[in-house]
Amino acid sequence: MDIRPSTMADLAAVDAVLARTYPKLLKADYPPSVLVTALPIISRAQPALLKCGTYYVAEIGGAVVGAGGWTRDRGNAQLGHIRHVVSDDRVLRKGVGRALMRHSFEAARAAGITRMECWATRTAEPFYRAL
Repeated sequence: MDIRPSTMADLAAVDAVLARTYPKLLKADYPPSVLVTALPIISRAQPALLKCGTYYVAEIGGAVVGAGGWTRDRGNAQLGHIRHVVSDDRVLRKGVGRALMRHSFEAARAAGITRMECWATRTAEPFYRAL
């Protein structure tokens, strides 16, 4: 698996992973009335993240199988935020998310970040707790 900074050229691939994976994974934790509103918003790649330099894609054989990263807090230079993490549902529990988070933590630490925050879906809370 290769992890590299994302670029705008990754937009379609990240969109595809988000659009395919989020509806499947979130279905168990949220009612349809919530998903109908939330999924169109959260299942799209965020261009600002793709070009920020601290958002990454994970690739296997050249195919994007995950994405995620971090950004620095605007008001606290030592605080970072985990951002829009996804692992393709076809490779869940294969270490993609963990590798993205390890890469993000190392890069954030090297940039002087001493604390990270994460706002997560109910579905993702066990994953973040395990980290």
